Amino acid sequence: LGVAASREVVQDTLAITLAVAREGADASALQSDLRQVLDNALTQARRAVRPGFVEVRTGAFSINPRYVSRPGGASAQSGWQGRAELVIEGTDTGAISQLAGRLTGLTVARVSFSLSREARERVEAEVEADAIGRFKARADSYARQFGFAGYSLREVAVGAGDSVAAPIQAVRAARMSVGGSADEYQPVEPGKTTVSVTVSGSIQLLPK
Repeated sequence: LGVAASREVVQDTLAITLAVAREGADASALQSDLRQVLDNALTQARRAVRPGFVEVRTGAFSINPRYVSRPGGASAQSGWQGRAELVIEGTDTGAISQLAGRLTGLTVARVSFSLSREARERVEAEVEADAIGRFKARADSYARQFGFAGYSLREVAVGAGDSVAAPIQAVRAARMSVGGSADEYQPVEPGKTTVSVTVSGSIQLLPK
């Protein structure tokens, strides 16, 4: 037998990635410039940190050569380009969006939602109980329809997973440039995730 149960839930964890990009002739100077912008943003962001609700971490940091094309198809290095990222994430979406709007020197690169581990475990437990109940009810129904007294469980497997549905609206009227006044914010809206559990196995029908 095989049955499945699922539940659609709103994603409760927001992650906003802010980035700063610079170009320059000297790699060391460019790196120092990026680090200064990142350090300043971290100093501002750390004041708002609340574990689980608003958390801050650094993202990707890269320095790469910049090339320009020359006549004849050749290319030559003309300097350096760099990029640094700061990630704000947590379950307090309002505080995170407000913080993203207050930080100076960076722009919004990505906005994403996910389901927190605590919410996933809670929903999976509920959906799992539903799927197991359906499996038992179907097995009992089959036993009665075939004229048997009941059934015994021979083997069973339980699997869980989730899939992201089309978002309600991942970013609504997003201000892609940040660092304004204190009342500015990064407008966001979560999508939904479908948590599903499958129960499959075999039963042995018991005679009356």
